[in-house]
Amino acid sequence: MLELAILGFLYDNSLHGYELRKRITALTGHVRPVAESTLYPAIKRLERAGLLTRETQPGAVAAPRHVLSLTPAGRSELRHRLMEPARTDITDENRWFTVLAFLRHLDDPAAQAAVLRRRLDFLEEPASFFYDGDRPLRAEELDDPFRQGILTIARATSRAELTWLRETLAALD
Repeated sequence: MLELAILGFLYDNSLHGYELRKRITALTGHVRPVAESTLYPAIKRLERAGLLTRETQPGAVAAPRHVLSLTPAGRSELRHRLMEPARTDITDENRWFTVLAFLRHLDDPAAQAAVLRRRLDFLEEPASFFYDGDRPLRAEELDDPFRQGILTIARATSRAELTWLRETLAALD
């Protein structure tokens, strides 16, 4: 998810590390804050792989800044990761939001639709956070008001997303 976010934000414009970290935190930080000890090793991995370059520029006020830019291989890698996201990128809501934030970088509406259909298929599978054996439980079947709350909120969120997915797929087709 972190590498996808790095590639995604650098796709549009070059950024220095601090600005990149702010943008990633704005996208994912409320759930998964991005520490420098996580971000900079990921940047170095992508740089070693030839997916991004680093250029030192003089700082406006303080020390020099390292400005990061995608290489053509980095742009291609982002599009590949978007076209073929891992199952966890489809099923995990936070990872899904990262994919969705950059899906516009796939130029082909059919490719965008294929990714959205995978999410739609996942959301249409019967599921719950709580089970009776193999049977998913609904909020109405629980006595615990807090677990009812989890399922009620998840149901409302899923319904809203299903509506959006179907409308967007119709527009892309």
